[in-house]
Amino acid sequence: MASLGVSSAAIPRSIKFSIDSHPSFSASLPNPLFSSSSPKFLIPLTIIPFVDSSKWSNRVSFFPGFLSRTKDVQSLKEELYQTIAPLDRGAEATPEDQERVDLIARKLEALNSVKKPLKSDLLNGKWELLYTTSQSILQTQRPKFLRPNGKIYQAINLDTLRAQNLETWPFYNQATANLVPLNSKRVAVKFDSFKIASLIPIKSRGSGRGQIEITYLDEDLRITRGNRGNLFILKMVDPSYRVPL
Repeated sequence: MASLGVSSAAIPRSIKFSIDSHPSFSASLPNPLFSSSSPKFLIPLTIIPFVDSSKWSNRVSFFPGFLSRTKDVQSLKEELYQTIAPLDRGAEATPEDQERVDLIARKLEALNSVKKPLKSDLLNGKWELLYTTSQSILQTQRPKFLRPNGKIYQAINLDTLRAQNLETWPFYNQATANLVPLNSKRVAVKFDSFKIASLIPIKSRGSGRGQIEITYLDEDLRITRGNRGNLFILKMVDPSYRVPL
């Protein structure tokens, strides 16, 4: 999620947030981015005497390659989900686990078909954080009851260039941010407001900033890498969700 995070002196010391891809709060307030239709070949009734067979063979060979790539992606996604399932969003990951997850993620990134994710509607909606290496989110140095134990979400809407991070049980903290695209994959993030327990608003004075890069995107999986080198893996849960303005 975007560890969208750094520490900010502009808000109370008890609050910290990270900008790699997901804001993070302290112990009292832990924290919580084508289908192309297949070509149609119209065969005329007239006989064309000279045909470049290599062009046809190239078109035909596309389909086995496409099917093979799709199979590879599905296989890697299944392997990724199975690998991260017992890792408690990364809190229980050993260095070996982290290395394995990163390797699978890189294989998926190499097969990414959405080359311009910041121009894709697939990015819009609410995503659930499945795994991260960000300690500002995991807070593994704290007792488990002082960490966010419920689901953590990140929402993005490209039409308004808004993002939102949401914690659930037990803290229910929220943070919203403006997005500034830097290219078709990378976006700068600036947090502008926070809510403690979903009720108490806190305005940011603009010190919460960072960048994230979307390295893989499809209908239900997003892989993001933060400017601090952290990895974030998220799944789509609600494509219709709208981030508050």
